[in-house]
Formats: sequence, structure tokens, C-alpha cells
Amino acid sequence: MLRVCVIGMGPIGNLHARIYKADELAELVGVCDIVPERAQAGGERYGVPAFTRAPDMLAALKPDVVSICTGGYEYSSDHYEPTLQALEAGAHVLCEKPISNEIAKAEEMVRVAKQRRRCFAVDFNHRFTPAAYYAKQWQNEGRIGSLLFINMALWIGRPKDESSVYYQMKALNPHSVDMMRHYGGDIAKVQCFAMKAPGRQMWSTTSWNMQFKNGAVGHLTSSYDIGRGHPMERCEIAGVEGRVVVEDMWERATLYPAKDLVKLQYSNPVFGSERYRDFDDTFRARIHAFLKQVAEGAAPEEIDGSGEDGLKAQKVIQAGIDSLISGSIVTIDD
Repeated sequence: MLRVCVIGMGPIGNLHARIYKADELAELVGVCDIVPERAQAGGERYGVPAFTRAPDMLAALKPDVVSICTGGYEYSSDHYEPTLQALEAGAHVLCEKPISNEIAKAEEMVRVAKQRRRCFAVDFNHRFTPAAYYAKQWQNEGRIGSLLFINMALWIGRPKDESSVYYQMKALNPHSVDMMRHYGGDIAKVQCFAMKAPGRQMWSTTSWNMQFKNGAVGHLTSSYDIGRGHPMERCEIAGVEGRVVVEDMWERATLYPAKDLVKLQYSNPVFGSERYRDFDDTFRARIHAFLKQVAEGAAPEEIDGSGEDGLKAQKVIQAGIDSLISGSIVTIDD
């Protein structure tokens, strides 16, 4: 059983803590938050010691795994310091997305994890659902064939945070870009267009054209301007042998063979233990997958949804921002 701590006890940190408490691979041993009241409440809620300084918790409890659930500016600025502290204390780390919107800091986080030979992952929970797994399995079996294009769309309600003009681009699209990279590999070039919906200060709806290093092309639409009552995600992966569509993360994955009129589909069960009921289930799947890899002794470079994946996603997002500013196509540096 892995000894686990959580740093950052806001809503997402509490979700991580609840999941660790219920996972057979984990023993939650401590929580931390710089706000004393939140730390104390978390400690009392989960029956574990509470700390207001991460180094104190890491030194006292020596956890095997640490979840970084801090926030900060653009929902990422507070990830850097506790991640390095946990890695340097010898823990494996699962960091909330975005890894960091400052590329240099994200690169340092990845570098330290490699240097310390620690498993470092990002909470890319969208790729860990059964629907996403089936889509990847079909791709690995050659049922899609040589890749042609990937079309991705992700939209949610209207977050109130207008603190950054690029907030939507940076906070929503780590998931979008990761899904595209998950099926298409590295992205070489980006062109981005954006608009500010009525009453918005940020670029709240964006349209991205992409070219993958393997020659395939892609498109991403992302928005904070559509209500939560609508479907929120669609990923279409097309090749010369077939096309796969993943809808709403866990609802269904459908394979449309190019040479057969009969489609193959996974659908979320109506009832039973395998049914996904809400967004929290995607966190359970992602967290358990990381715990399982660590428990089984996976090498850092084998981690699914790794820190390096997080870094590459941020480089794509930054290229989109640079494209929006310059009005040009931006090439992503390796």
C-alpha cells in the first residue's frame, strides 16, 4: 500500500483525498494547505495529520506519492514549488493540470523528475475513461490505419474568472490538446483564432488548426460560452482504415470501419459498478491508474499521462497564444 499526501485542500484536493481514502492501493497519511482553516478541516475530515507547510509534511510523513492540487494565477502558478519539494523529498507526484503555464518552470519540473527517477504524472483524466481506452485499443489494433485527421471539441459553462485574457485557452485546453496528442502524437504547427463573447474580457471561444509531426492535420474548438446542459466533448480520430468518435469522455466510443457498413460501439452501461455517473469517476480512474503504475514499479518514462505530456501540451497552448497575437502559423520547438 502506498503512503499518500495531498497538497492543496480546495475542492479538487478534497476530491483527491476522498479517492485515496477509498482506493485499496493507497493509504492517505496527510494533507497540507497554506490556509490553516482548510488544512485543519481536511485533517479532521479524513482523520490524518494536517500541515500548512509542505516541507514539514514531507519530512514528517515521508509519503510515497503526493498529489499537487494547489491553484494560483491561471490555475497553475502554485504547482511548481510543491512539485519540486515533493520530488526532491523522494515522492512520486501526480500534479493537477496545467502542469505550469510558465514553460521554463514546466521544463524544470520534468527535468527534476527525470533526474530523481521519480514517476511524474499530470491529471489528464479524460484519456483514462473506458471509451478513451477502447478508442486507443482500436487504434493500436490498426483499425483506424494511417492517420489522416483529428477533430476535437471541448466546451463547458461560464467560469467567472476573468483574471487573464488567456484563461480559457490555458485552463481548458490541456485536456483538449492531450487528447489530440494521445491519438495523434506530437504537434508541429499551430494556427489559432479567437473571439470574446458578449460581456467577456478573455478570449472565451477559440478555434485552432494543427499539423502533427506525422503529417496528419487537426482542428480544435474550445469554449467557455456554452451551458453545462449540453454535451461537452467530442474527439474524432480518422485514418485510411476507419474513423473513431469518442463522445463526452465516458458516454461512448464508436468505430466506423472504412470498408464495412457495420459499426462497433462501446456505450456507458445503464447500471452496475462499471457505469460512469459523473465527472468524479474520471478522477478515480486516473488516480487509480497512476497508483497502479507506481505500485507495479513502472519506470518514470512509462507513466501514462506523464509530466512530459503535460509540458508538451503547454507548448502547444503557448504556440496557440503566440499565433493569436502574431496572426501567423507557429512552429513548436522540441
